Amino acid sequence: MKKRDASLAAFAIFVFWQIAALIIDRNILPSPLEVIPVFFKEIINGNMLEHALASFWRVMASMFLSVILAAPAGLLLGQSQKLNRFFSPVIYLLYPVPKVVLVPIVLLFFGVGDLPKILIIFMILFFQILVLVRDQAAALPSELIQSVRSLGAGRRALFRLVYLPASLPAILTALRQSVGTAVAVLYITETFATQRGLGYYIYFNASTLLDYPAMYAGVLAMSLLGLGLYFSVDWLEHRLCKWQFVE
Repeated sequence: MKKRDASLAAFAIFVFWQIAALIIDRNILPSPLEVIPVFFKEIINGNMLEHALASFWRVMASMFLSVILAAPAGLLLGQSQKLNRFFSPVIYLLYPVPKVVLVPIVLLFFGVGDLPKILIIFMILFFQILVLVRDQAAALPSELIQSVRSLGAGRRALFRLVYLPASLPAILTALRQSVGTAVAVLYITETFATQRGLGYYIYFNASTLLDYPAMYAGVLAMSLLGLGLYFSVDWLEHRLCKWQFVE
């Protein structure tokens, strides 16, 4: 997406929000001209910054864990038909389960703190990456594998020179597709048994303080977090998978 297109889209959303606020004319929908100053004020005085950093840490830790565990597992299943046949029924049953319903269970087993929140997001990203990487690795042409093996490449060399580069786009695609869901689930997890995070900040300002401009500032911050992660993964894909964008 071009920067100009993104800027125009952001401006259109701003205008729509302003018009909607004027039409509704209630304190539950403050205008962006009221919310944006509150956003910068809360960032500068540190009230929101601590919550934003907590949310950022949880999402980044989840993404890191999911990549280092799901990518090798997906490559392994993609290379081995026997392992894939053994684990496919389990993946088939667990993959469609909405992980957000597991939030109360995870909290019961792991208590409060960052760990249960990281685990919930990790489970979402893990299965997305696992399935896409497995399918990408399994779809590699056998002729390509045989040609590399004929040059004396063993399993490790195949993994490093063939399977990993071929599956890298699938890893990044899975991350990009999952960012929105991960941030949405992050909000839900941060309304349970915690006093840090943008989810808590939004919920506390909305339900306890009834400070709607601050609530919308928190929503804006969480939206920017999701957008920032999405565009970061997109940038990584353009840097690491240049061959996909050669015209």
